Amino acid sequence: MPALIEDYALVADGHTAALISRDGAVDWLCWPRFDSGACFAALLGTPENGTWRIAPDVATAPRTTRRYRGDTLILETDFETPEGTVTVIDFMPPHNGWSSLVRIVEGKRGRVPMRMLLTLRFDYGFSVPWVTRLAHGSGIRAIVGPDTVVLRTSVALRGEDMHTVAEFTVAEGERIPFTLAYSPSHDRLAPAKDPFDALARTEAHWHAWTARCPVAGRYAAPIRRSLLTLKALAYAPTGGIVAAPTTSLPERVGGTRNWDYRYCWLRDATITLLALMRCGYYDEARAWRLWLERALAGSPEQVQIMYGVAGERRLPETEIDWLPGYQGARPVRVGNNAVGQLQLDVYGEVMNALHLARVGGLHADETVWSVQCVMLEHLERIWAQPDEGIWEVRSGRRQFTFSKFMAWVAFDRAIRSAEQFSLPGPLAHWRELRERIHADVCARGWNAKRGAFTQAYGSDELDASLLLMPLVGFLPPDDARVVSTVAAIERDLLQDGLVLRYLTREVDDGLPPGEGTFLACSFWLVDNLALQGRLDEAHEMYERLLGLTNDVGLLSEEYDVRTRHFAGNFPQAFSHVALVHTGLNLMRHEQAMTHVTGHPPA
Repeated sequence: MPALIEDYALVADGHTAALISRDGAVDWLCWPRFDSGACFAALLGTPENGTWRIAPDVATAPRTTRRYRGDTLILETDFETPEGTVTVIDFMPPHNGWSSLVRIVEGKRGRVPMRMLLTLRFDYGFSVPWVTRLAHGSGIRAIVGPDTVVLRTSVALRGEDMHTVAEFTVAEGERIPFTLAYSPSHDRLAPAKDPFDALARTEAHWHAWTARCPVAGRYAAPIRRSLLTLKALAYAPTGGIVAAPTTSLPERVGGTRNWDYRYCWLRDATITLLALMRCGYYDEARAWRLWLERALAGSPEQVQIMYGVAGERRLPETEIDWLPGYQGARPVRVGNNAVGQLQLDVYGEVMNALHLARVGGLHADETVWSVQCVMLEHLERIWAQPDEGIWEVRSGRRQFTFSKFMAWVAFDRAIRSAEQFSLPGPLAHWRELRERIHADVCARGWNAKRGAFTQAYGSDELDASLLLMPLVGFLPPDDARVVSTVAAIERDLLQDGLVLRYLTREVDDGLPPGEGTFLACSFWLVDNLALQGRLDEAHEMYERLLGLTNDVGLLSEEYDVRTRHFAGNFPQAFSHVALVHTGLNLMRHEQAMTHVTGHPPA
């Protein structure tokens, strides 16, 4: 059985990422890209589906602690045993034409017997490679179909029942490296690199990157870790940022809400772009904006909610029937059929992102504005239609309130861009449309009986996405309808202090009921509390959310309050972007209060 989701840590190289468990097992790695087939897929099955474990070979379970080395993506795991203590250092050097995972075993105390087990299974645990020894006994090469990896180490390796194993002892002061490197099978092997030099270069790379972040204040440390996580999820060649590096981690253990998140959602564009700019990472923001512009190029009728890391449009969903799923949660899915859904809110997200990019100095060429204008013409024709909504329901289209007010955002941000940057457009017509959509939402999205805006026109169900209404400027936070909606969500969607997206037992979303709390929703509530002047409550809830991060500062998509464990794909970009924005917002409110009163709020 794989580890608990929160027991994994992340390393990455700008092309792909690996998940490493607390007990020293690499249980997930897709090569050569985030969305490629996994060569280690034990996360969704068993060790026979691919794993790489390096750990003490002792009778008593070691005491394990771990951390990232400062503000880097270098993972250090300490194993303390009666025989002594060792540290396993895991990292992926920044991609420079080759992708590799380096593991260095360092003796700290005594002499510790160690065991290495390498089980390579390409194509999501399906394909067993052909393994041969490298010259001079320096390691092995494994090849199958289009893929080759080479393992280099000074430790003696042997084959055992379609696995590669090794036993060795590490004494205090010794450092024993293992380097696993990928190359296409038609190309030459990845060249040998000095692992210790790679470690020094990787540490310098990450320290230089985090040094660019000017964020200071009480929440600066978790914000920096979240920014590092976002950087880890960025595909360097294109600037695209995946929602998560995993697929099919369930929203509830044993359930069927299992999706592939190794793609780039337009919905994430605004909040990610703004987070990067707010924290001084304009190069990454520019790369993300350019990815967005390339992805949007083409007919506005063909705009999708998500794309591949290079802008691919076809992401057909298939089921991997040979994998049993994470703790039995099936099906295991590759690809995502939601790519073909109509989700009207993405038009607002795109317009908002491009407006913020212009405000932030990331100016686009005239072609981008022309594409935006054509998109708005298309949105005018379809905004009143039902859609599948932000939560990508599979029960059919509805008139989702969130989708409608995000259509308002699309025209509002286009008007702002045209006014601020002297861009041509039918402003009078756009203003009329903006007012018409606003009136429609206020009339049809408001439920007087519930005293709240509801999930869809004419419905009684609440939805946490409505917390975004004041955050995008549709209504002010002190509007009586907003205050009443927030109060209703607090009353009905709070579960053990965290916010559910909606009540799956009451809403037919085309799937069996039951999921964890979607963590971004709780950050949205914190922002609303702060905007309403309830700062003590906001800080208390934010610090509760920070307390949910695992021991190395990572968050999943959801948190299951019943089991007290993570749920959903991991680590989740949306959760970490929300953490960044809410932390910055709270520190800004705190600084404003200090300026007015002369001291921070209690």
